[in-house]
Amino acid sequence: MLGFSPEMGSNRGQAVNDVVKVYGPGGPLGPIKEVAEQFTKETGIKVEVTAGPEEKWIDQAKQDADIIYGGSEYMLTEFMHDHPGIINEKSRTELYSRAAGILVRKGNPKNIQSLEDLTKKGVKIVDVNGAGQLGLWEDLAGRKGLIPGISRNIDISVKSSAEAIDLWKANSKLDAWITYESWHYRLADVTDLVQFPEEDKLYRGTPVSITSKSKNKKKAKQFIDYLKTEESHQVFQKWGWK
Repeated sequence: MLGFSPEMGSNRGQAVNDVVKVYGPGGPLGPIKEVAEQFTKETGIKVEVTAGPEEKWIDQAKQDADIIYGGSEYMLTEFMHDHPGIINEKSRTELYSRAAGILVRKGNPKNIQSLEDLTKKGVKIVDVNGAGQLGLWEDLAGRKGLIPGISRNIDISVKSSAEAIDLWKANSKLDAWITYESWHYRLADVTDLVQFPEEDKLYRGTPVSITSKSKNKKKAKQFIDYLKTEESHQVFQKWGWK
């Protein structure tokens, strides 16, 4: 690694006591948590990651957040509009991008291989109209003239990935979910992944920022710098990022 030793001027025990509090949506939780654990082992600085739908953590984040991350660039911008003053805009940085794909049932019983297949009669789609996926299917379908056909097959639309996962597990009649490839790695036991050809892929970013009121700005920046190392990038790639 790149020399991320315990902070200069503080002992190891003191560094561990100063917890860096990180909040954001569930999508990027896997790689961020894994990198956080590596960072703690290497530096002695504890990082606590809280993830999920915003309403479940926003009140606490307003009190003690050091870092906020988004599931897409628009998502963090939306957060800034909804909660002015929390984010230090000058510290905002992009980590890595991830591609959209189609999640289908294990074994792909409807033989879905492409966006075009999602327009077929009898295909039921779950749509997440938010959580970094706002307009995702429409951007993909619009390039191929498939908006009417896919819109017609959207069986249910929800606001968060957490809701979509609950529905997916509870309702076996749902056939497909246009989302990020990365969700497959969290749901490998109940999904197969249909990837788009490279020329058709659509990518969205993963932004991160220090908060304005962070009491651990130095350690928060150290963690963000660590997230941007090649070693951390490889962790994100393992979880489905580019």
